[in-house]
Amino acid sequence: MQTPPATRMYAEPTNPVRVVLLADGRGRGQVVVPVSHLLDLKLLNSLVERELVPMRQRDIVDLTRSGKLTQIESAPVFFLLPTILDEAVAAHTHCQYDLITVDGVERQEVALSTLREALRESSYRVRAIRCTVPAEALYRRAPAASNDLDQIFNSIRNFTTLRIKQRLEETLGIPPLPQTAQRIIALRSNPDATVAELAGIVESDASLAAQVVSWASSPYYAAPSKIKSVQDAIMRVLGFDLVSNLALGMALGNTLAMPKDCPDGFTPYWQQSVFCSNAVEAIVKLMPPAQRPSLGLACLAGLLHNFGYLVLAHTFPPHFSSICRHVEANPHISHAAIDHHLLGVTREQICAWLMQLWNMPPEVSVALRFQNEVEYEGEHCAYPHLIFIAMRHLRHHGIGDAPPEEIPLPLYQRYGLDPVKVAAAIDKVLASAEDIRKMADNFK
Repeated sequence: MQTPPATRMYAEPTNPVRVVLLADGRGRGQVVVPVSHLLDLKLLNSLVERELVPMRQRDIVDLTRSGKLTQIESAPVFFLLPTILDEAVAAHTHCQYDLITVDGVERQEVALSTLREALRESSYRVRAIRCTVPAEALYRRAPAASNDLDQIFNSIRNFTTLRIKQRLEETLGIPPLPQTAQRIIALRSNPDATVAELAGIVESDASLAAQVVSWASSPYYAAPSKIKSVQDAIMRVLGFDLVSNLALGMALGNTLAMPKDCPDGFTPYWQQSVFCSNAVEAIVKLMPPAQRPSLGLACLAGLLHNFGYLVLAHTFPPHFSSICRHVEANPHISHAAIDHHLLGVTREQICAWLMQLWNMPPEVSVALRFQNEVEYEGEHCAYPHLIFIAMRHLRHHGIGDAPPEEIPLPLYQRYGLDPVKVAAAIDKVLASAEDIRKMADNFK
């Protein structure tokens, strides 16, 4: 669950905390945890013998407005509810939180004794339980990519029921690469490939052809006149390289079904994909020409950057819902850390392995595998670094699921980028947000 509607917590001062509102069929409650810790719902529920999940943001707003969810006047980030303090919080005498007001962010402090007294007067119980995992114990960086497959199978073997193990082992053979994608990959490797050949491949798939034409027709590209065909889209607006890579990304995105479950507040899959692809494109164009990677491959990597979300839902269906609930409860924690904590492997590892299995360009596999690891220095590192920069800028505007972290200045400098110009380029992309959402709607 995300933080309550009027608040957001930041990890800086002494004992900074955040509040997570939870509910099940037996009622509601709140858990107070350190900002930097992951709230482990499985551990919490095993200790309290409940099936608590994060409350949806819109439900919190509705209950607060109706007066059914009352905030404590002396500490407005807390609510009059049964309360659990993580032991890391209960060990202190005070806690601090940030309150967002019309004038900005206001840091406040409350004595835990005052909080306990306010709750006690309202007949609500306060308990201290160890229900979090500290940041230093979470996944930070995966082992060498060469070990990914071993880690995937080790993760599978960690599940105890034979039925689940068999299901997961079967899904590691995931759907074969779509025929359209195979033909595009083969065409991309042909230096003599023509626009007519690419148009023919795309047009053989009616849905894909409609998506490409829709993309080129978007006001975002401001085509001077109506786009009537895929060949039109290639020659007049997007170009051979961009269309071949966009079509490839779209074909792969249609390979796996959209999961019915998703974290509350999650940017819809295709919206996040298209925003990222356009943001990456804008950033590449700011780089000095001699340092620019392939624009088409960079856009393809952006379009597929969250393909691991689909792979995860397909590969670990019994556990995907639990992952979604943990993402809701810990919006400040990298989803890679949550994946690893619950499964022993990340969606990026599984997805990169699948890209290799499908003989996708190595630039794409590397981009997806290392997109959250700013320290990666291996071959093709520009591609994951571009996604890293793009997604953190987009997260600042409430788009995507990247952790809310700063972009190191040396990363900009490495690619000859000016942070101010990058921010302005992202703002320009977001100025066309409605057009981008309409583009994404055509991919459903």
